[in-house]
This record gives sequence, C-alpha cells and structure tokens, in this order.
Amino acid sequence: MKTSSGRRALWHIASMCALLLATRAVLDANPQTSPAAPATDSTLAISGDVPRPLTLTPAELKAMPRTTVSIVDQGREVKYAGVLVGEVLARAGAPLGRELSGAAVATYVLASAKDGYQAVFSLAELDPAFTPNDIIIADTVDGQPLFEYQGPFRLVAPHDKRGARSVRMLQRLEVVRLKK
Repeated sequence: MKTSSGRRALWHIASMCALLLATRAVLDANPQTSPAAPATDSTLAISGDVPRPLTLTPAELKAMPRTTVSIVDQGREVKYAGVLVGEVLARAGAPLGRELSGAAVATYVLASAKDGYQAVFSLAELDPAFTPNDIIIADTVDGQPLFEYQGPFRLVAPHDKRGARSVRMLQRLEVVRLKK
C-alpha cells in the first residue's frame, strides 16, 4: 500500500469511527426521536433536521428520477433500481450541493429498518455533488419488485465492500445535524 493511500484509508476509518461515536452519543441522549409522519410497512419517512419532512409511498418513489446500480452477491451480479438517496433528501430540504459546508458537514443520516436494524451515513456520502457513491433507495432487483423479506424499500450502498449498510425493509431516514 502506498503511503498516501494508507493515510487516506486511516483517515476514512478515523472519520467513520468519530461519526459512529457521535451518533451513539446523540442516540443515547435522545432515545425517543420520532418522525413527522410515522412510517408504515409500505412507506418511507424522511424526518429529523429537515425543513420539509415527508413520507413516500412506493408509487411516489417510482415516479422520481431512477438510477440502477450493480453489486456482486455470492459471485453473481445483481442489479438494483431506485432513487438516489440524495434526491429524496433534497426534496425534504436537507443541505446538499453548495449548502453542504461549514456546520452542515457535521450532519448524518440514520437509516432504520422495520426490524430495528440501523446504519449511519454522513450526509456528504449521500450527496451526488460531494461524492459519486450512487447510494440508492431501491424498489426493484433484476427488474422485479423486491422480495418480501427485502422491501418494499432497500437502501443499497454499491461501493461498500460489505453489505452491512444495505438496509432491507427500510422505513425511515432521519437527518441529524450535530452542529445547529
């Protein structure tokens, strides 16, 4: 590994550790966070520190601009189609693009599933103007609706080396600003 690549990898690991520690502290301090509109088994709520909280149905998500990403699952290429998370966050008024600077950079998104599973993303990871991550809210796999155990929504992070942050049964994206 080259020295600059090694430093970059260590910086990314340290950044994620700091983000996870901050997330845990916020969750411990605010255990009863609640969305503006409760999510149901077939809706996705976008809530938290956004000016326009919203709840999306599968039909509303399907009407938004679509993106397809590929992942390798057990040696087989799988194609998921859906909407960039950044697109959904923009509709809720999250600070993206030029607005994602200063204190807004200390913002994260907590993705929560029906079964209680959660994953954390920095807001910058989800902003197409910031990184080319192509993280999507998928509603189809290989051209078909998601399997019942996956959906109706699944968050897919195609560039993660492990699928741990690809949240199936996604019900809520909560935006949390650490510096207000």
